[in-house]
Amino acid sequence: MFTGIVEEMGVVKALEHSPSGTRLTILASTILDDLAVGASISVDGVCLTVVARNDQEFSVNVSSETLSVTTLGKLKAGRPVNLERAMRINERIGGHLVAGHVDGVGSIRDRRQEGNAIVLTIEAPKEVLRYCVSKGSITVDGISLTSNEVSERSVTVAIIPHTAKITTLGLKHPGDPVNLESDLIGKYVERLLQEREQLPPKSAPVIDREYLQKRGLL
Repeated sequence: MFTGIVEEMGVVKALEHSPSGTRLTILASTILDDLAVGASISVDGVCLTVVARNDQEFSVNVSSETLSVTTLGKLKAGRPVNLERAMRINERIGGHLVAGHVDGVGSIRDRRQEGNAIVLTIEAPKEVLRYCVSKGSITVDGISLTSNEVSERSVTVAIIPHTAKITTLGLKHPGDPVNLESDLIGKYVERLLQEREQLPPKSAPVIDREYLQKRGLL
């Protein structure tokens, strides 16, 4: 479990594909202090397990499913990524509860400056937007943000200068993909209401050409 408060930007050293799987190696500093093999780490909002580390870098294995439903498959050497270690129960939660399980990939549709903030409009899948509310929480590439406006196709967030400086969102532009995770609370509320037959059951996804293309299967 994470908080969505990014601790540092790491740099991709390598994304290596082999018959045994895919390994992602990232150069970092701050988060290596107490990062052990077997620990959970959030990389651009994706919860992964550390399989190797030294004083300058760490490695994680990435499943084919994760590569197909997140932006990690598009990473290349030299790319910056947002990093956060798993939260401790005895610490303040500066953001909100983040599982690190990406609900969908969105795309930045618009970027504009409003005062000292960068305002991003992100086109998002319906399975993410169904849990978004104005002034609620959403995780974008592992960053806990407030959803200012929610429409049928997009969500708008404001990035303060500090967040723009220490995360990858300051480098994002229209057309760039982002990992999205909606608020856990909304999912549990929906499930409870479904059990009590106060909401219709969630419909199964339609497996069509568009569905397969979004997941890199075509």
